[in-house]
Amino acid sequence: METTLIQKIAQTLHNARLDAQSLPQFSKEISDFKREDAYAIQEIGIKMREIAGEKVIGLKMGLTSEGKRKQMNLDAPLYGVLTDKMKIENDGTFKLKGSIHPKIEPEIAFHIKSELKGTVTRDQVLNATEAVCAALEILDSRYDGFKYFSMEDVISDNSSSSHYILGPKLTDFKNIDLKNLKMRMLVDGKVAMEGNSKEISDDPVISVIQLAELLAKRGKSIPAGTFVLAGAATAAIPLGPGVTVSLEVESLPALRVAIKE
Repeated sequence: METTLIQKIAQTLHNARLDAQSLPQFSKEISDFKREDAYAIQEIGIKMREIAGEKVIGLKMGLTSEGKRKQMNLDAPLYGVLTDKMKIENDGTFKLKGSIHPKIEPEIAFHIKSELKGTVTRDQVLNATEAVCAALEILDSRYDGFKYFSMEDVISDNSSSSHYILGPKLTDFKNIDLKNLKMRMLVDGKVAMEGNSKEISDDPVISVIQLAELLAKRGKSIPAGTFVLAGAATAAIPLGPGVTVSLEVESLPALRVAIKE
């Protein structure tokens, strides 16, 4: 794909996010849309956010569940980039204004204290992690419908990232079975989704390993001092005003967020 078209798509997606206006998928009109083009578009979009004053402080994995990939007819995990402006404090408020069709999903996050680069092992990930926590991610695709997309469309749109909420950190996590934690997402105290951390790449640590490998293909790494959202354990649910969403993860402190207009 030509550089000028990559730049144009990045600007169009950037404007769609700022204006809260959905648009058609680019892959329907572009026959030679490659995955490397999509990540180049994503990187330009993040650079635009940095120029506007945002700071990159985290990364996210998406489509880590085989079931979800099959549901979306997509073939592999992907990643996105998270900034400080996307953060909502635990027990804080997310305002729907400015969103297009937001959804929320339950995750586990890893706080990384030392760089992870290239092919890494499970032990290397755990040794590079200073803390883990429960997390909620708010998704909001900039495409019409928010249902079925190509990998290239999703990646270009920064993997549908909108906002995130991190729970309290747990630094003493080495004795926790991270690949077998029960997870419950509740809306106004009633269970909306139940899952298990094994739905995240069969083990959320593997999700971090996959992220390091994906980044290495772009000449990048997981930097020290950042965090990683490892992926969702259940399907996402649509958000509406006037509710409180909370997440309970076995062995980890809970968190919650209020949803307002």
